[in-house]
Amino acid sequence: MTNSNLVLALAFGIGVIAGLRALTAPAVVAWAAHLHWINLLGTHLAFMGTIVAVAIFTLAAVGEIVNDKLPKTPPRTATPSLIIRIVMGAFAAATLSAGIGGSLWIGALLGAVGAVVGTFGGYYVRTGLVKALHSPDFVIALVEDAVAVCGGLFLASRL
Repeated sequence: MTNSNLVLALAFGIGVIAGLRALTAPAVVAWAAHLHWINLLGTHLAFMGTIVAVAIFTLAAVGEIVNDKLPKTPPRTATPSLIIRIVMGAFAAATLSAGIGGSLWIGALLGAVGAVVGTFGGYYVRTGLVKALHSPDFVIALVEDAVAVCGGLFLASRL
């Protein structure tokens, strides 16, 4: 039996990761399923543990990390980007929640809320650090990448 408060916190947390990097959240959850950190057998989300899902989400996450550094990339707070982050946060959190014995729907809701928090929080932290440290955005973006990837793996490996 899993701790329900932990399940809720992990669902919210992986949503925050989606707010930072939309495709990193489902990529780390796919890896968690593939590595048997979570158990999706018997659920509609069992495909997330396949090597195909791991490959697709990992390549997409790497592409997003590269794209984030390009000068013409719109801000994460633009409507299309925000919607994608909410959807990916809900999806990743629902998958993680189902894989550790929690409610798929509550996980999805918390992941969506976490994605909104991560989107706006990440934006304000990143722009604030660039100004405060007089640093190029690229440098802070790399730190944010590391936080998203390492934070996502940390959350997905908790149970």
